[in-house]
Amino acid sequence: MTVTIRPADRRDIVAVAELIEEIERFYGSTEIQPLEERHSQVEEALFGSPPLASALLVEDGAGKLVGLAAYSFLWPAAGSSHSLFLKELYVRDTLRRQGVGARLMDELRALAAARPGCSRVEWMTDRDNPNARAFYKSLGFAEFDGKIVYRVDTNTG
Repeated sequence: MTVTIRPADRRDIVAVAELIEEIERFYGSTEIQPLEERHSQVEEALFGSPPLASALLVEDGAGKLVGLAAYSFLWPAAGSSHSLFLKELYVRDTLRRQGVGARLMDELRALAAARPGCSRVEWMTDRDNPNARAFYKSLGFAEFDGKIVYRVDTNTG
């Protein structure tokens, strides 16, 4: 199947919001935000002033959104450089194992290499996600055990 990878633009807000529901369900969430709320959040995140994130989108031959890579640039990385941080990589199950995820990773690496001062690409996956871990290993990426991730909700009393 032929796919196109391109940056998100405003015409994609609805499709990205719909794909986010699919991603949430993929990860086991049962409490899904209302679609209008997701529309607003996608618009603010990708096209606000300033944008909070960027996204590469995967379109199939019919122009339907079938995957995404959401990322942000973080500072500082090594020295005073910055890094491209991949927050979400998702390819619809009908296109998995067809090289689409690898193409997204290549595009992200190219974006980082083309950006002055960007020293690396970083991302995380859950320890209990063997498919993701196997995917990254198949691309030649080694796991890095040097960090422990912390998370706290901001809306707790």
